[in-house]
Amino acid sequence: LSHTGDMNLPISIFVAGLGGFTGDQIWYYVGKNNKSYVHNEFEQHRRKFARARLLLRKYGIWLIFSQRFIYGMRTIIPLAIGVSGYDKKKFAIVNFFSAFVWASITIIPAYIYGEELLILLKWMKQHWYISVGFLLFVFSVMWYINKEEDKSN
Repeated sequence: LSHTGDMNLPISIFVAGLGGFTGDQIWYYVGKNNKSYVHNEFEQHRRKFARARLLLRKYGIWLIFSQRFIYGMRTIIPLAIGVSGYDKKKFAIVNFFSAFVWASITIIPAYIYGEELLILLKWMKQHWYISVGFLLFVFSVMWYINKEEDKSN
């Protein structure tokens, strides 16, 4: 939308960054204020919580900064950081900058390559059956990999 002029680029980045920041802050406070709920509700994700805690000890603020780019850990990491009792001010500051870097990294390329994306979307609309088949293939491969990963853990 920014590429076509229907949205202002800086406002798009601001809104996306603010949304990412707010979402992670909510997950952090859910973990911080509801530890027993988190442990009960996310029982099936114990390994991910353990991994998140180890990564937090090893990488500290770098994990907070990069957590939104780690597939499969996007929600778990802020929850685990909250449960661990990590300093709320440090988390908020790093999360704030990370959210706006993330928003910029995802929105600016779409702004620059918007015409190519519109051409791709038009092609996908015309050839919807190929698009659906491709998506089914991708999700099937992801499902299989995730199933194999669960077996090895």
